[in-house]
Amino acid sequence: MFRGYGPAALESLVFPKKALMKANRMFQICTVSLVLAGLPALTNASPFPGQAQTCTPPDNSGHNKHHAKTADNQTNAKDDRLTTQKVRRAVVADKGLSTYAHNVKIITENGTVTLKGPVKSDDEKQKVAADAASVVSQDKVVDQLTVKQ
Repeated sequence: MFRGYGPAALESLVFPKKALMKANRMFQICTVSLVLAGLPALTNASPFPGQAQTCTPPDNSGHNKHHAKTADNQTNAKDDRLTTQKVRRAVVADKGLSTYAHNVKIITENGTVTLKGPVKSDDEKQKVAADAASVVSQDKVVDQLTVKQ
């Protein structure tokens, strides 16, 4: 194609050195800008001066660390899974309950239903226990719900 020109000469015609240096510099600037723009999110600092940003853990995370019985280690028995499903449906169907109550932990082991987590009031605590008792008998419901202060 180009007689007498080697690969280096051809490269300099296609990509002039100044253009490559300029593109490299722009890439470096863009990379540094993106890193600096994301720095407040990584350091938990507020992007707005004078405003502190705090991260708060979910309401009951600290309490769950020490519980031996959790939904993660619930048995995989078909009857227990079906019972948990029925209790969850009964609780969620009760539209008078708060989001806290709709999200309580329901753990079924050998037919015994354990309810854990925060609710907004004593009345709500009783309603969730009653919803569970509508699926299994009252003596098979273990109420470990706490009232959120």
